[in-house]
Amino acid sequence: MSEASRLAYISFDAVPAPKGAAIHIAAFTQALARHFGAVELLTVAGALTPEPRTERWPGVFHTQLPGLGTSLIDRVLCFRACLERWLSGRRFDLIQFRSIFEGIPLLGLQPRPRLIFEVNGLPSIELPYRYPRAADDRDLMRKLRAQERTCLDAADRIVTPSSVTERYLVSHRGVESAKIRVIPNGVDTELFRPGDPIGHGCGLLYFGTLAQWQGIDLAIRAVAQIRAFSPARLTILGAGGNRQREPIAALAGKLGIGAHVEIAPPVEQEELVRALHRSFAVLAPLAINDRNVLQGCCPLKVLEGMAAGIPVIASDLPAVRELGEHGRHLLLVKPGSVEQIAQAVLQLREDPSLWQRLATGGREHVLARYTWERSGAALAQVVAQALSGTPLGGA
Repeated sequence: MSEASRLAYISFDAVPAPKGAAIHIAAFTQALARHFGAVELLTVAGALTPEPRTERWPGVFHTQLPGLGTSLIDRVLCFRACLERWLSGRRFDLIQFRSIFEGIPLLGLQPRPRLIFEVNGLPSIELPYRYPRAADDRDLMRKLRAQERTCLDAADRIVTPSSVTERYLVSHRGVESAKIRVIPNGVDTELFRPGDPIGHGCGLLYFGTLAQWQGIDLAIRAVAQIRAFSPARLTILGAGGNRQREPIAALAGKLGIGAHVEIAPPVEQEELVRALHRSFAVLAPLAINDRNVLQGCCPLKVLEGMAAGIPVIASDLPAVRELGEHGRHLLLVKPGSVEQIAQAVLQLREDPSLWQRLATGGREHVLARYTWERSGAALAQVVAQALSGTPLGGA
């Protein structure tokens, strides 16, 4: 790596992993390596014993740091201490980071490298959904927001995957709009491509985390309604522990459809494509809450479903609406409406031509606007501007 372009990308996420964050990180770091020669990737270890530094992908040199402890705070503090030791004696021209968990230790570096804060989600908004008691801890929430403010102020550039998030950062966090660049998620369209026609089955697929904000309970209730008219089944491929899985299974059992709802761990991308090809439609019933409506998101499940030529039924939220047009690229339903989810599935069952139009239109839309090549090139432009000291808002 040349002296003029020493780059690092640091994330408190496990890589590799069958999760959207890991897919995103892999795509972005490979794009940086292609454009700038090499990049150091630091992530939290997915196992107790981290792997040695390795060239994970061409030009991407991956180091895993421990994040041990019984609580999230313990794991963050462990990771931060290891990161500070790793950074000691090393110098970078630019570092990209994804959250306050790894961002705070970067602020004391001397000389200070250029910093890009990649805001996909903010802990002060998302943690209360993962850890309900966190919302009642005012001191914790105050500290989280203060650290978020510090990182947002210190960053030379901010990238985010959604215009909804951009608006939130400007209107609620006081970030200068010229400092932000929206770079949506992408898809590997060579891997996610249409398969053979599926016939007239009614297998529905949800994939992603099992977090409360995903609205999986709505999908299960919709399947119970659909089964009064069609032999629907639902496959859930989701990352989460027993605390998330048990209520989902209990709800399916209570509604009498336990035998028709499969809850399985997340799978690698190649297997996910096969699961998509076995499916009639993808469900993305995002719930109405601060995470989805106020902060925003860019759900990979929507883009990957469309790329694979499988119709997507998703909540009509601003963050989803910017990814495609209702009736042309996907079907949008009223957020929180079990009835509309069920009706959308039955509409696809009754109108094969609509199914085919969405399959074709969604795929073409992703090819035109949502590839990782496109997103990676946009990120490379932001990094080049930051490295050159181009003024905010400059070309």
